[in-house]
Amino acid sequence: MTGTEHVRKDGTGQEERAPARRKLVEGPGTLLVWVYGVMVVGAVSRSAFQIATEFGRAPLAYTLSAVAAVVYAFITYTLVRGGERARVAALVCCAVELAGVLLVGVWTLVEPSAFPDSTVWSEFGRGYLFIPVLLPVTGILWLRRPRA
Repeated sequence: MTGTEHVRKDGTGQEERAPARRKLVEGPGTLLVWVYGVMVVGAVSRSAFQIATEFGRAPLAYTLSAVAAVVYAFITYTLVRGGERARVAALVCCAVELAGVLLVGVWTLVEPSAFPDSTVWSEFGRGYLFIPVLLPVTGILWLRRPRA
């Protein structure tokens, strides 16, 4: 057995060799996971509180913040999970996240009346130091790096 594979039992109890999952959380990837984790906590706590206490005031904004929280959680999970399928899923999700940040960012600038309160992605994440627009770009670059 080499360092790039592991042994597991199939449904009949027979051993089969399978390639080991490629770690996505190494080097700069560790920082990426931590930042996504912080964004999960921030977006979940913000949206949960706002939806629970004042949903009628800005339902679109609070719903979009909850969507951002789910996206951040999924990307965090896939980065920690590792493997090729997780890398592809995270890459697609980062692209969707970037599209969402850009769409909501432009929308909040063009039609601010649609958002009586801000979302995580309002004005490209201005309330979060523009991390929401920088994070998916960083994630995409990290996930597209050449694989060994």
